[in-house]
Amino acid sequence: MVRVWNDIMRTLSDMHTVALATAGHLLHFELAVACEIFGTPPREATAGWYDVLLCGPGPARVGPFTVEPEHGLERLVNADTVIVPACADIDVPPPPELIGAVRAAHESGARIASLCTGAFTLGAAGLLDGRRATTHWAHTAELSARHPLAVVDPDVLYTDNGSVLTAAGKAAAVDLCIHLIHLDHGAAVANAVARRLVTPPHRLGGQAQFVATPIQVTGDHLLADLLTWVRQRLDQPLTVTDMARKANMSPRHLGRQFRAVTGQTPLRWLLTQRVRHAQELLETTDESIEAVALATGMGTATTLRRQFKRIVGVAPDSYRRSFRSAKPSDR
Repeated sequence: MVRVWNDIMRTLSDMHTVALATAGHLLHFELAVACEIFGTPPREATAGWYDVLLCGPGPARVGPFTVEPEHGLERLVNADTVIVPACADIDVPPPPELIGAVRAAHESGARIASLCTGAFTLGAAGLLDGRRATTHWAHTAELSARHPLAVVDPDVLYTDNGSVLTAAGKAAAVDLCIHLIHLDHGAAVANAVARRLVTPPHRLGGQAQFVATPIQVTGDHLLADLLTWVRQRLDQPLTVTDMARKANMSPRHLGRQFRAVTGQTPLRWLLTQRVRHAQELLETTDESIEAVALATGMGTATTLRRQFKRIVGVAPDSYRRSFRSAKPSDR
């Protein structure tokens, strides 16, 4: 199997060294996930596996622990794949030597993947400019503000630009690691790894992060009362004119206010709220898809399925099976 990253040709047999960037203060979950997934070959991996290395400039904090990397950053520069785990505090700049090493590894042809807030290290190295990227939904706005040339998508599990990949938070880190194994070893091996982890075999990166990003609107904001009013009437037919009349402003001015606060048009925001409410009902009730459609103002099950799949990335039925809380009798 042959792959091209940044116009540098590599074969799968060459791509065996996975360097985990272990520098600064890291969250332990993402580092442990990468160690587990890339460090434990399944029986189905008959064509070789990865050589996993911890690389860093010195002792690193990983959660409440201190970890001593076994290799320096010069080994990371020569790796085939570099994984940058989540940093614990995005307000603390990544170590300059790590930024340089990640940039040098990419220039040498390595595949670079960040997990959760590790995307901020990739951004500091200039690897997100002109590329799609994501991180944990709580930090996507900050990632976009710091790196305006990046195309930050807050609603996906992960992005794959070939030589540069980014994952959202926690579970999405697992998804991206399995995605890499799928690329390198095929679906059968990736599915074997997923079975060992007891996780879905392959969630596409375009699926949503399954969270409702909160909109920060203070009580005295022009839209504060309107947003509450709309959320209480999601089962009713609402138009931009209705919303503008309630807010006592023109539809055009309403549109400007919505884009400034939410980054969306009023109708797009309204549709998103309907879908988010549908998620809640699917998780917490036994209502039919038709009833959920009516309760969220979608009208019909067909409309709900189409809009839900487009925004969330999976069908309502699949979402309910995955995220419905267990009943007391099931516990």
